[in-house]
Formats: sequence, structure tokens, C-alpha cells
Amino acid sequence: MKHIPAVHAEGLVKSFGDFRAVDGVDLHVEQGEIYGVLGPNGAGKTTMLKMLATLLPIDGGRAEIFGVDVRRDPHRTRQLLGVTGQYASVDENLTANENLWLFGRLQGVSSRTSRATAARLLEQFGLQEAANKPISQFSGGMRRRLDLAASLITRPPLIFLDEPTTGLDPRTRGQMWDTIRELVAGGCTVLLTTQYLDEADQLAGRIAVIDRGRKVAEGTPDELKASVGNSTLRLRLTEPADQPVAAQVVRRLLGEDPVLSPESGRLNVALDAADRAADVLISLREAGVGVTSVSVDAPTLDEVFLALTGHGTGEGADPSATADDRELEVAR
Repeated sequence: MKHIPAVHAEGLVKSFGDFRAVDGVDLHVEQGEIYGVLGPNGAGKTTMLKMLATLLPIDGGRAEIFGVDVRRDPHRTRQLLGVTGQYASVDENLTANENLWLFGRLQGVSSRTSRATAARLLEQFGLQEAANKPISQFSGGMRRRLDLAASLITRPPLIFLDEPTTGLDPRTRGQMWDTIRELVAGGCTVLLTTQYLDEADQLAGRIAVIDRGRKVAEGTPDELKASVGNSTLRLRLTEPADQPVAAQVVRRLLGEDPVLSPESGRLNVALDAADRAADVLISLREAGVGVTSVSVDAPTLDEVFLALTGHGTGEGADPSATADDRELEVAR
């Protein structure tokens, strides 16, 4: 029997005038996994999801959802996926029950089945006690959970989650993470975009790093971390003004630039082996650079992203990532 991935895309391109928001991206998502797309604001993540969800035309390349060509058969593609975008699509004037019933009816589900499905989903997402409250009385976390429930009305095998925990407090983010894990345990495949490095690390089995419309790396969290060294030496200098000298010492010794935090006088140095930390410390002492604190840890995804792109996940601006992101909701 032929193996069919949940998502297979080759050379995806999307342009806005002379600007390429998505520039030749390949994706391969296996059934039953959480696949993370990590990148800063403006990297092209939302634009890519819109293309896969048939909400934006594909300017170049091709994409398939469970073997269905996205460009040739958009109607069938939409039947295979649910989308939760960055903006809640619920009606403020309706109750949770009424919102879910309405989403079911809009998708051709009978009234009776819509009501039964709404009750089941509200219980699944811990919202049954608020079922008859207007959405205007919901917290941000409750709205996000209801928004996710709405994308599951027809139980699609593939879920697109576009930055699902943006703006949520840590406790509610943790609850959303548990919900996402439960979806996959129940047989769903999840394609998750996020700019939160810890979120990608916690949830995704594999991660694609997107920057300025291009995929710059792909692998498991551990593989990506190993790509920037097996260990990270973290230093705080006695005098922050010594950072240029310290950086020169590291560059001469290891052939790589450290990651600097000028305000705090910190340096992060990627190491192929943890025992190279001693060499760095001895060389700094010989150069007259004082150190107040030292630790050697495994690298983080933050360091992976900085090493791959040269900047953090808060930089950039995507001309397509405007209020038009609400278009994602019609894919339901």
C-alpha cells in the first residue's frame, strides 16, 4: 500500500509585488505527528498556511494534503483539514453552544448532529459550565479553546494551528498544549506554527525553521540543538566592556563567534565538547578578562535560531500578516 503523508509540499512560492513572502519552501508532514514551523513575525508562516489551506493561490511549486492536490482540488482539500488562526472567529453575541452549532450548520451538518457535537466538544475542552454564556464573558484562554473546538466540528484528520497560544498566560498555554497532545493521541495530525521556542520544543516531533520566507533548517529538536554544538558555555563577565576582547578570544580559539548580550555582559559559546570550556576559561584569564559566573548546559532552541538566522524570533514584518489573517477561518 502506498504511503501517503499528511502534507507534502515542494518549492512553495508566494509573492506580493516584488516581495517573496514564501520563497521555495518544502514541507513533509507524516500522519499522526505534531510538526512545528518556527519563525519570527514576518517569516512567512501564516502565508504558507494560507496557501496550504486554499486561502491564497500558490504562485509556484505544488502541495498535497493526504495526496490531494491543493491547487487542482481545493474543495476536497478543505474537507480534510481544520484551521485555527491567530484571531478568534467566534461571534461575541452568541453563546458557546450557539457558536459551535452555527459552525456545524455552515459545514452542512444537520441541526441535531450539530447540537450533539457541540455538547461533546464543550465537555472535551472543559467549557461545559460556560456553554450558555455569551462569548463576551469568556477569558482569552476560553476563547482560544472554543476556537479550536470549532475547527473540530467535522473531525478533520489534519489541524492547522497558527500561533494558537499567542497572548495566553502560562497556565492557559499549558492547558492548550495538553489539548494539542490529546488531539494527536486521538488520531489527528497537527501542523503548528509558532514564534515561541519553548512551545516548539515541548510539542513538536520535528521542526522546520523559517526565516524571511525560506526554510533554513529542519529536524527534531535534539538534532537542531546538536547542529550548534553539543554544549553551551554561558559566561557573565566582570566588566561588560570586555565583551569585544572576549569575543576575539573565542573566535581565535574555536573559529566561531559567541552570542553576546551587551547589556548584561553575558556570552554564550557553542562547544563541540563540554571539556572545551576549560580552554576558553584559561584563554580568557590569560587575556585579562574577568568572569563572575560560568555554566555549561545543553544548547536551547533560542541559540539554534540565533545561529541559523542571526536574529531573534521577534524581528521581521510580513506584509500579508494583517487583519486579513481572519481569512483562515473560512477553511473550516
